[in-house]
Amino acid sequence: MFTRERHSPLPEWVIPMCYAATAVPAGMIIPRLEHRFLAVTSTLSSAVALTILSSITSGMIALTGIVFSLAFVMVQFSAVAYSPRLVAWISRDPVIWHSIGIFTATFLYAIGDMAWIDRSGSSGVPFLSSWVVIILTLASVGMFIALIQRLALLQVSRMLAFTGDLGRQVIERMYPSLETPASTARTDEFAKFQVTQTVVHSGGPQALQAVDMPALLALATQTSGRVEVLASVGDTLITGMPLLRVFGGDQLVKDETWKAAFETGPDRTFDQDPKYALRLLVDIAIKALSPAINDPTTAVQALDQIQDHLLRLGRRRLEIGAVRDREGTVRLVVPHPTWEDFLRLAFDEIRFCGATSVQVMRRMRALIRDLIEALPQERHPALEHHRERLNATIARSFADEEEKLEASVEDRQGLGVPRASREASFIVKK
Repeated sequence: MFTRERHSPLPEWVIPMCYAATAVPAGMIIPRLEHRFLAVTSTLSSAVALTILSSITSGMIALTGIVFSLAFVMVQFSAVAYSPRLVAWISRDPVIWHSIGIFTATFLYAIGDMAWIDRSGSSGVPFLSSWVVIILTLASVGMFIALIQRLALLQVSRMLAFTGDLGRQVIERMYPSLETPASTARTDEFAKFQVTQTVVHSGGPQALQAVDMPALLALATQTSGRVEVLASVGDTLITGMPLLRVFGGDQLVKDETWKAAFETGPDRTFDQDPKYALRLLVDIAIKALSPAINDPTTAVQALDQIQDHLLRLGRRRLEIGAVRDREGTVRLVVPHPTWEDFLRLAFDEIRFCGATSVQVMRRMRALIRDLIEALPQERHPALEHHRERLNATIARSFADEEEKLEASVEDRQGLGVPRASREASFIVKK
């Protein structure tokens, strides 16, 4: 059973604030301690040292401005070219915030070091503090290079791989192998009990990001009841929307105690939401298929990642919603997406938006055939259903018989190396 991952409630801007809060006292204390206890001074003249430190401080301000500019470009580009839902993940990139923090720390510490040059007319230059500034400057250069490298993330292949990797991590973490017995609950296991408590959401709209199943199981056992969670991870919770029902409980638990097991926030996350990665991949695909962009090749690349996700999901046990206690009694039921839910999300919108694209239709036909050949028999009926819907879309979208035939060929590249399709002639006749 997977547990809820706790997220820090602190916003990202706290990172540079911590750097600044450390640099200010360090800039005041380290030179003072060095002046009192370490009788070592640099061989640089005070004029040269002041010139170097002045250049560093002014340069750090310029670099900080560049960081903000790059961050703005990354956020705007990802929102327009890919999906607005990717903006949150790019804007929270730790490289951006640590870069701002190191640049700020270098600027503040260098100012503190400048105050100890030629202190009281001694013409001395602190040796240790000067080296601290040099080290911070080198670290700033390294972070600036790392930040430039992050721009490569804006390439469509990198963006798709980035999103796909996040989804693959969730799949590997959440779902056991297909050989694992299904964990489901019969309807009669709850029907004989009365509802003893219902917990509803209060407050503004929030996305359900994660559910702490061990905590809910412990509360269900404590009350000797059965808990049915009514909201799925990824749902937007509205005031008054039910979160869970307790059946047959022998004691009431405060609503806030139940709600503590639900993590909510303004955006969906990947922690327990494998559909979210598919959602983003589909967003990128249908954005590319929009008349304003008209880039079916990007949609085909998104389908490559979608196929990998579906292949992994098809080899996993997706029925994991029922949790039993040691005696085998169902204590907790949490809704999870089914195989049909994943297929509907992966195919329907792309098939609709790419209905007139020969490239997309060919890639989708190859995708479905590859899944049928690679996955066990129990996954085939849903895939056959979507293949029939794809065939109907091709027959409806292309008036010319030759175009229908071209669109019905299976091709992993869309327009690359086609494979012979036994159904192509059948679709044309229809």
